Amino acid sequence: MKKILTVLGITIASFAYSQGGTMIVNNYTAFEYRGTLFANNFSGGCYPIIATNTGVIIPPDSHTGNGHALIYTNYRDQFTLSQYPMPNWIVHIAANSSSVRPWNHGSLMPGGTFSLNTKWSATKFDMYDPATSAYVTGFHANMSIAANPCNTAVDYFVTPSGANSAEMFTITTSTGLIETYLQLY
Repeated sequence: MKKILTVLGITIASFAYSQGGTMIVNNYTAFEYRGTLFANNFSGGCYPIIATNTGVIIPPDSHTGNGHALIYTNYRDQFTLSQYPMPNWIVHIAANSSSVRPWNHGSLMPGGTFSLNTKWSATKFDMYDPATSAYVTGFHANMSIAANPCNTAVDYFVTPSGANSAEMFTITTSTGLIETYLQLY
């Protein structure tokens, strides 16, 4: 009985770890987010690293409160469920090895090799004025969640003017699911 419970526990933990749960980006600003989202292995080295293949663009005032937040439940289902689908992902299995894989590649499926060994972890972004497409001076950052052993970037950022900020963090839900948030203010 102990063996069955141990195996069941490990299986549940593996699926809970799968991609670290859901990625949610709330853009409460008047600006457009243009950036890349990353996931990586937190143990046994930093690889694999998974990144959005093309820049993600999130319009101003796009958040869970109005139903326009970016929400990626996993690499596969985001393609059919997200308002900002990613058709391809860049997969780095080592420092000098990368490839582009489609959203429905077996290794990226829930329970797939890369999906099981990565957690949402970081972002690199710039903010733009949607009316003029002009870069918003000083509103750009490389950010990572605080627990990421592979990326020491900040988890909180304030623009030099103090007018805008961003934060990246995780929350564990009552069901054990880990949600990673990027909040832009």
